[in-house]
Amino acid sequence: MPDWLALYYDDPIEITHGEGRHVWDSSGRRYLDFFGGILTTMTAHTLPEVTKAVTEQAGRLVHSSTLYLNRPMVELAERIARLSGIPNPRVFFTASGTEANDTALLLATTYRRSNTVLAMRNSYHGRSFSAVGITGNRGWSPTSLSPVQTLYVHGGVRTRGPFAHLDDRAFIDACVADLKDVLGHTRPPAALIAEPVQGVGGFTSPPDGLFAAFREVLADQGILWIADEVQTGWGRTGDHFWGWQAHARSGPPDIVTFAKGIGNGMSIGGVVARAEIMNCLDAHSISTFGGTQVTMAAGLANLTYLLEHDLQGNARRVGGLLIERLRAVTAGLPWVREVRGRGLMIGVELVRPGTDEADPRAAAAALEAAREGGLLIGKGGGHDSSALRIAPPLSLTVAEAEEGAAILENALRSLY
Repeated sequence: MPDWLALYYDDPIEITHGEGRHVWDSSGRRYLDFFGGILTTMTAHTLPEVTKAVTEQAGRLVHSSTLYLNRPMVELAERIARLSGIPNPRVFFTASGTEANDTALLLATTYRRSNTVLAMRNSYHGRSFSAVGITGNRGWSPTSLSPVQTLYVHGGVRTRGPFAHLDDRAFIDACVADLKDVLGHTRPPAALIAEPVQGVGGFTSPPDGLFAAFREVLADQGILWIADEVQTGWGRTGDHFWGWQAHARSGPPDIVTFAKGIGNGMSIGGVVARAEIMNCLDAHSISTFGGTQVTMAAGLANLTYLLEHDLQGNARRVGGLLIERLRAVTAGLPWVREVRGRGLMIGVELVRPGTDEADPRAAAAALEAAREGGLLIGKGGGHDSSALRIAPPLSLTVAEAEEGAAILENALRSLY
């Protein structure tokens, strides 16, 4: 394995099995899972409905590629198309979120005949060559080489940067002015790609309505809006099914990318776009592993469970409780700069006490202490990974939220 393939923890753990919101390591120790394989175990570990669907499909046929008719793929595409909010939509499945964003870039640059792309500072869109090229977080961008010209604009981080002191309305106005200034210095770009809530960036987000304000400027030049919903989709933010709906004044995006939670651990990514955009390619294109029968069966079962059990509503209720609990227990800790987030997508940013300076060592120590207490969390952020990332399966119970908050409180109090 390569040196850059990082592992969590000084003494890395092997996760051998899971159930519900818990996993077990190879020594038999049980953990409450508040990271879900990087926001991928969306409903629950070994959810019986998904396991049954995968097993039954695997007993019939595992794979055939997109060169043959594929009923599960068509059925899932139809459901996602209806849920997308995009008029006259078309859906293309991939095997990952990185590949979904690659596809979105291919569509946008081909449709617009431009290789310039707008992206947000502190963003993350995947690990491929083109996805790295539009990633605005230097910790995850190992090269400045790129097949596209990327221009970065303000707005993804509300509480840091030159506009942090402004109120929400003034913040949006300043970001729009910045966008207009950037557009005044370049030929019209193909698209703006943006995460409604920045995932790897530490669960930061702009005020509601920012991207609607951006859209009004972009539409004047025909510039497309790509919403990267790889981490925010499927109701995780609680208030909305898609993260872009917090910015819905100007209607849905032109392109939406998705992955992670829809497969509940199976490799599903994809793109939804208006038919005229999706159909703009004038060369053959297929997918060997995108839309394979087993992953589509998992996606159908998982999406059905999520909708029938109102896991979006649960994310709103239990996530709201968890955020307020964490704010209460960290209120007196000078090394906790901010508890932020929506639904079950929560960030805790750590700083050196008495300063505004990010403290990645404290974040690493908190990760270790939480693990010792029986809780698995993640970390990220644009300042050398100084934010803790909390994103449990959307079926999290109130009792589990309280348990996790107590463990995290103890971990944070142990830092100094």
